[in-house]
Amino acid sequence: MFDFVDSLCSEIENYKRLLSRSLDIFDCTNIDEIMDSIASQISDHFFSSSISFVWKPVQSREDVRIKSYKGNEPVNVNIKINFITPFESFFNKYPEPVKFELLAGELEDAAKSLIEIKPEIISPILGPFGLYGIILIGKKNNKTGYSTKEFGYIKQFMSFVSQAFKNHLHYQHSLHDVKTGLYNHGFFMTRLSEEISRAKRNEFSSSVLVIDVDRFKNFNDNYGHLAGDKVLEHLAALLKKTIRKNDIPSRFGGEEFTVLLPETGWKPARDVAERIRIRVSEMEVPWEVPLPKITVSLGIFSFDQDTNLDIDKIIQRADEALYASKRQGRNRSTVWTPELQQTIENLSDEAKK
Repeated sequence: MFDFVDSLCSEIENYKRLLSRSLDIFDCTNIDEIMDSIASQISDHFFSSSISFVWKPVQSREDVRIKSYKGNEPVNVNIKINFITPFESFFNKYPEPVKFELLAGELEDAAKSLIEIKPEIISPILGPFGLYGIILIGKKNNKTGYSTKEFGYIKQFMSFVSQAFKNHLHYQHSLHDVKTGLYNHGFFMTRLSEEISRAKRNEFSSSVLVIDVDRFKNFNDNYGHLAGDKVLEHLAALLKKTIRKNDIPSRFGGEEFTVLLPETGWKPARDVAERIRIRVSEMEVPWEVPLPKITVSLGIFSFDQDTNLDIDKIIQRADEALYASKRQGRNRSTVWTPELQQTIENLSDEAKK
């Protein structure tokens, strides 16, 4: 009788620890913190040799990201997997953590890409849009298998892990453009509004770039919208590599992009714009048929504490600079100036005559 009570008390304590550790995951603010926390808890509690995460950052796209740990430390591992689609049907059938040998028996070809890391348990991250990712837990460090009780704990823990992962991915999807992975229009406008307020309180300038792909309609007409989408994806990746981490690149709509450059005056903003313009003109996009290189036109507007303009007027002036670039032959950058404004007004007056 006493042994049963002791066992029951031990079981309750284990579940309390599980719940406490699981709740810690929901305090994490980004995907790397979530994975760090999960890896630490799996390693400390179950003495697992490794844990790997394979997930899709954007639900409508097939590309995946991979991160692995040995103990609490991130490591590079040889996982040869580009898509998680082959695992969808399996996890529709088994929507909980299972032994890897079960997956290997039913999906032999797909499992081959994971054998190098020697997983013992594989767990799905499932949500409204299907399979978001998979989590692979390695063998125990002491070479013994996971007991029935340990496997039960892992199942319970993974239900919290899956929810934390889904919450974060859904939040990220609400901020990002699905096609390009850049921030979306709404998030950009929110950050621009914050930056305008910051600039009014401090003595620095910030800048906005508006970027438009030249003659993109003709490109789509000649090569198709799928080729056009691929170009936009490559352009978005180039943007992220060209700017700073604290800059805010967004897809503003169609083939138009914006970049918020905090604490950046018009001269360094012009340098950034030119760097983007040149790199885009050199960009090669692999496709079924050779694609012509594209160019972009850019408009630049800088604001500071003395700029008494609302968010719409700031975007309008960056747009005016963009259209000046278009009028001057495209594939160039233009900084908004009062003289440019006067030219635009003169052109408008001419058009009314």
